[in-house]
Amino acid sequence: MKVLKKDGQIMEGSFEEKEVREAFWHTSAHVLAQAVKRLYPETKCAIGPAVENGFYYDFEFGFPFSEEYLETIEREMKKIVKEALPLEVYEVSRQEAADFMAENKEPYKAEMIRELPEGERISFYRQGEYVEFCAGPHIDNTCRIKALKLLSVAGAYWRGDEHNQMLTRIYGVSFPESAGLKAHLEMLEEAKKRDHRKLGKELGLFALMEEGPGFPFFLPKGMVLKNLLIDYWRKLHEREGYVEVSTPIILDRNLWETSGHWEHYRENMYTTVIDGKDFAVKPMSCPGGMLVYKMEPHSYRELPMRIGELGLVHRHEKSGQLHGLMRVRCFTQDDAHIFMTPEQVTEEIKGVARLIDEVYSAFGFEYFVELSTKPENSIGSEEEWELATDALEKAIREMGVPYTVNEGDGAFYGPKLDFHLKDSIGRTWQCGTIQLDFQLPQRFEAEYTGADGGKHRPIMIHRVIFGSIERFIGILIEHYAGKFPVWLSPVQVKILPVSDKFLEYGRQVAGELKEQGIRVEMDERNEKLGYKIRQARGERIPYLVILGEKEQASGTLSVRCRDAKEEGQDMGEMGMEEFAALFK
Repeated sequence: MKVLKKDGQIMEGSFEEKEVREAFWHTSAHVLAQAVKRLYPETKCAIGPAVENGFYYDFEFGFPFSEEYLETIEREMKKIVKEALPLEVYEVSRQEAADFMAENKEPYKAEMIRELPEGERISFYRQGEYVEFCAGPHIDNTCRIKALKLLSVAGAYWRGDEHNQMLTRIYGVSFPESAGLKAHLEMLEEAKKRDHRKLGKELGLFALMEEGPGFPFFLPKGMVLKNLLIDYWRKLHEREGYVEVSTPIILDRNLWETSGHWEHYRENMYTTVIDGKDFAVKPMSCPGGMLVYKMEPHSYRELPMRIGELGLVHRHEKSGQLHGLMRVRCFTQDDAHIFMTPEQVTEEIKGVARLIDEVYSAFGFEYFVELSTKPENSIGSEEEWELATDALEKAIREMGVPYTVNEGDGAFYGPKLDFHLKDSIGRTWQCGTIQLDFQLPQRFEAEYTGADGGKHRPIMIHRVIFGSIERFIGILIEHYAGKFPVWLSPVQVKILPVSDKFLEYGRQVAGELKEQGIRVEMDERNEKLGYKIRQARGERIPYLVILGEKEQASGTLSVRCRDAKEEGQDMGEMGMEEFAALFK
């Protein structure tokens, strides 16, 4: 597939490559805008980027817009595709670009152009009669789009600011072949069934309240799940030589100024005033971790020092961006900071990468790695950034792990390796990260005594594995469709007495199982057995234990696994010891 760049150069590539796929979806967004302008000429266009799974475009329509219009727009898009319009790129001056947008009554485009430097040359892409101010890149011809679908409509404030005009955002997806679209739509349908918000409510895991938008409530079963993940995390980190700390949620503004967060992350932070002084609710745990390190002098003999923290952090997310547990304002970050000498950097990066691999493999996730490099909004010298980037690249290469480069997406203080896991239906989620930081040790004047007796600056790794425990739970719910592995299931066994006559035997069985550390519930309702079984299966409980006259007389259990659909597919009668052994 041919991709037309801003400078007019043509790049050949496959749809499987990220840059080509983004160009393909970006072009599809232009086709969407062209179709809208043909059908509704007075419409004003805002932005239309490629996103992770397709594209969207924001419009200001002069009439109430609903999903009913999507079919009409989609038909027009397919006409444009059939017209096989070649894309052309050209440049004009900033003034010429602004004048063009003003003449065409496109205020949003004009606003963006006015914000560019005066001497800037502005690129435009043309396809047929449609001309778009755009940096590209794009595919070379609309005919490459063989299959497309408009998916949904949502509201979106211009530039994400609730004080600005509310626009209409149209989402879509496209592919170079019909099979790709078919597979994608099937995945979306499956994703609906697995929606963690729906399952989280049905399974009694968590709640989202109007009284706390973006602040999830964990219910008893959800807390069991959360604590199981935390216990797993703690055992792994104790094995790997980490110590655990806890730092305050609210800290003085001066700390955040020292770390650089007040300047570079302020808009995402919640603040308050205590005793006439500014404080901030922590959006991350790193500055507190620096203070912990500095409490005592350190020798090179103590390094590497691995300090973990399950830190409760708060970040201001716009209301329109909140999404269940995936995008929240308050979450538990499984943070850790490693302080080390320059000689230890490569092995410590590898150690974290191996730990991430172990965790993701335990849950059945595949993953891929991105090296994210220096962003525009950054601190530190070019030399330090180059050293840090080279160190990350060297470590991941030596491990033989494939990776791609994500230019300009590093943290403001350092480059990072991002780990994107793939779930059971093929979706990807960015969770783990390894960030290499020369800056915070300098800003906080952190030191250790070297073998030469002199003072040296440690180098610092910031890393997470789950990322956010809340988000990871959301991913797990959808990955397993609520059918968690036995060790992770909030309830592992549901006891179903056939009638009230067997309640006492049921309580006896429940007590014995609990003594062995097995998580048990019993359904004591006077309902028909078939109804109880159907309900327990809907709760995704791994094992159902049915108790009647035969079982009581023989002191046994009739066991059925959650996926048994028909009579005769159960596991049969078992003694207590035999059944309990399944959980060892």
